[in-house]
Amino acid sequence: MTSQEHEQQQVLIVEDEPKIARLVADYLAGSGFATHHLDHGDAVLPWLAEARQGGQGPVLVLLDLMLPGTDGLTLCREIRQRWPALPVIMLTARVEEVDRLLGLELGADDYICKPFSPREVVARVKAVLRRSQGADDAEQAAGSDLVLDEEGWRALADGQDLALTAVEFQLLKVMMHAPGRIFSRDQLMDHMYRDHRIVSERTVDSHVKKLRRKISEVWPEREVIRSVYGVGYKYQPEE
Repeated sequence: MTSQEHEQQQVLIVEDEPKIARLVADYLAGSGFATHHLDHGDAVLPWLAEARQGGQGPVLVLLDLMLPGTDGLTLCREIRQRWPALPVIMLTARVEEVDRLLGLELGADDYICKPFSPREVVARVKAVLRRSQGADDAEQAAGSDLVLDEEGWRALADGQDLALTAVEFQLLKVMMHAPGRIFSRDQLMDHMYRDHRIVSERTVDSHVKKLRRKISEVWPEREVIRSVYGVGYKYQPEE
């Protein structure tokens, strides 16, 4: 199933349930996107390699976790290695996999749990594209030279995009809007996962570790996210 593809931005839908794929494609088309649908994991990488020749191809991949052939986790890892700037949103019915999707080194930009609203999918696609392609309006947090672009879901350090995942951005945003305030892991989890799923405190530590690493790549001598032993974390810009 392929919608008419003119000069529209194209989204690749990798989903083996035809009804879900058709519904998502219809809503994306209604928002001005072109779509291409693949229903088997083994077809994804060859199709992407051909489609992206000459800089063409999709601007984002909606990738189901459970697929015939190559599974979604493997595909996400391969896509990130071959095309690191291509955004990937994972679709999953397995809530227990969420920690692996965003907490480990798979590189997913966002995830959506089934069952979902197709309107939510469109909104998430637009948000990830704003973040990956850039936005004009950037808001600088008071007392900090880190810049949050909340419309584009980006964080800039000395003008360099930190390439944060959706969860990492939300984590940084919460702490930056209250400099010096100590947040417990439970409080941070409530902000990171609005559906209140049960995840371990180790998940927060994993996200903080990755966030710190990305900041340190720009500012190797500075530590703006600090641990408070036995309590949690705080954002503390240097004086």
